[in-house]
Amino acid sequence: MTTERKDAEMAGGRIVDPAAAGGENTVDLSLRPKRFGEFIGQAAIVANLRTYIEAAIGRGEPLDHVLLSGPPGLGKTTLAHIIANEMGVGIRTTSGPAIERKGDIAAILTALEPGDVLFIDEIHRLARVVEELLYSAMEDFALDIILGQGPSAKSIRLALPRFTLVGATTRTGLLTSPLRDRFGVPLRLEYYGTEELKEVIRRSSAALSISVDEAGAGEIARRSRGTPRVANRLLRRVRDFAQVTGDGTITRELADHALLRMEVDREGLDVMDRKILRVLLEKFGGGPVGVETISASVSEERDTIEDVYEPFLIQRGFLKRTPRGRVATPAAWKHLGIAAPKTSAQDSLFGDT
Repeated sequence: MTTERKDAEMAGGRIVDPAAAGGENTVDLSLRPKRFGEFIGQAAIVANLRTYIEAAIGRGEPLDHVLLSGPPGLGKTTLAHIIANEMGVGIRTTSGPAIERKGDIAAILTALEPGDVLFIDEIHRLARVVEELLYSAMEDFALDIILGQGPSAKSIRLALPRFTLVGATTRTGLLTSPLRDRFGVPLRLEYYGTEELKEVIRRSSAALSISVDEAGAGEIARRSRGTPRVANRLLRRVRDFAQVTGDGTITRELADHALLRMEVDREGLDVMDRKILRVLLEKFGGGPVGVETISASVSEERDTIEDVYEPFLIQRGFLKRTPRGRVATPAAWKHLGIAAPKTSAQDSLFGDT
């Protein structure tokens, strides 16, 4: 195992993991846009949010509840803060797993000021009892609380200030219908294109005083898995190589050298991505094969494979989900330099390769 890979694992896992790693939040805050004018990408979403916010301000009302969904690292938390800034209100942030009891959410809701934004990350992980308490809070801006137990129990209703709930989730399918239907503004964030990521890198490099030329920014952007958080992380690590082995400027050649040292190949795949593909190709002839079998073969949890690894492999055209299981595409054989068998279970799905 290389020194860089050991460092990456000690720092919180894969260098290309779109989830926030330990110690990154402080740096991310300095790079986080504060207004829509500073936010890069997601043009349709930003344009619609501008309209919704302008209309809400014109009516003197809080913005309707917003559900932000999509893969991690695309800017859901950033957009929640921008919404609060554009509305000119405060924001209270928490996460689904952190709210364990009814009393937790009741304390948060009653502490809100009129018009405030309540941001709940990983909202799909809310406890059911907490979620049910949110129904009346979101719809009627009231909190139904039961005091006592048995025949002597009493139900009281506390009025809440009108607020905006912004929920973020990577797994919309895990939200219950009653909760999902109470969001008036459902928005899904998509992966970024290379040009958008180049703009993100240029903005971040200016904020961090990093010298990077156009080709260097493009090389990092191309291998950032369509995710701004990954792009910013790779930028900081490539800067280290530029400082130690170069003249301080990130060029395409230096970026390529640094990323290969970090075991991020020219398609943005890391060690585990290639391991999953190799298992499919070398052990199962390209598939189809069930995700449980892949999970056992690479010693990784099924949920992690489905939520973290597969979306990017599918997006890049290396993997396909079928009713019969996962299948590697012809592009996967070509990328790993493995000769495809002349006849395989893939033929009926892709034709002869």
